[in-house]
Amino acid sequence: MHDIIDLRSDTVTKPTEEMRKCMAQADVGDDIYGEDPTINHLQEYIADLFQKEAALFVPTGVMSNQIALAIHTKKGDEIIVESQSHLFHYETSAPSIISGVQMYCVPSQYGEIPLESISEAIRPPDYYFPTTSLVCLEQTHNRHGGTVLSLEYLQNVSEMLKEKEINFHCDGARIWNACAETGVSPHEYAKNFDTLSVCLSKGLGSPAGSVLLGNKKHIELARKWRKILGGGMRQSGILAAGGLYALQNHRKLLNNDHNNARLFAEMIASSGLCTIANSNHKVDTNIVIIECLQGIKPLDFIDECKKRHLIISMGRSNCVRAVFHFQVSTEQTIQAAHIAVEALQVLAH
Repeated sequence: MHDIIDLRSDTVTKPTEEMRKCMAQADVGDDIYGEDPTINHLQEYIADLFQKEAALFVPTGVMSNQIALAIHTKKGDEIIVESQSHLFHYETSAPSIISGVQMYCVPSQYGEIPLESISEAIRPPDYYFPTTSLVCLEQTHNRHGGTVLSLEYLQNVSEMLKEKEINFHCDGARIWNACAETGVSPHEYAKNFDTLSVCLSKGLGSPAGSVLLGNKKHIELARKWRKILGGGMRQSGILAAGGLYALQNHRKLLNNDHNNARLFAEMIASSGLCTIANSNHKVDTNIVIIECLQGIKPLDFIDECKKRHLIISMGRSNCVRAVFHFQVSTEQTIQAAHIAVEALQVLAH
């Protein structure tokens, strides 16, 4: 029986034995009372990494993003997001339901909305317009292929928004990948944003959890919203222990994922039956966007790969996505590339 190589997402990792031991041995208390020492340690640890005043552990990245929107906006406001953003595509219209805000979607080439486009999207103060209260950007950018938004760009956006007194939130689900790839510290990215959401269950490989970062006032409000949304947990230090282990042991593995993604992309592109459709024409981090050629249908490609024990998923705009993580070795990467090419060759005839 062949082992399955699962490249659907970097969320499919399973806790290692060492992580499980840390979770089983975690010192816990009631977090609603602020008495879970492992939760408190995780929040302090991440706040220190990003040099933000406070942090709050929440069950999911969607909840973290939605809490951020709730604390920065009021009903009837408008937020500016990139048109391929996770907030727009994958959060089930939550901004309209929870915060009562609408999204102004602005396209970009690879996640960096041009400054002039942001400026043009900000509403004038006329009474018949909604108030623009927040801009949200994604680091790294999922649907553009794990692209890294440059530090200089983020600094420029931040300066412009400060002048206009508009808040700035980062959906930093994969910000760890950006840090690993560029060498930019979490703090250097974070100082440009009012709040950040960072994920522990993607490339880092923890089984669950995200963390929202901001100043003390932000996090006080966020704690209330977490309770409203049902995200207040009790002895959740068991989950936090997995996050701490991931931060301390798996961050150093992220560059391997990036190298494997590039190797995979190079091997399958050499077949001439597909192109790499990452928005900036290169693989920045751990996500590969694949566009099939010669009339090959993406769903057929996915099915042929699955028959050969390789699982990949649909990406944006009729493309296929492969995402690398620390539980995919270089040997498996090469095997996956051979399978993908074989599937393409079968479909091309």
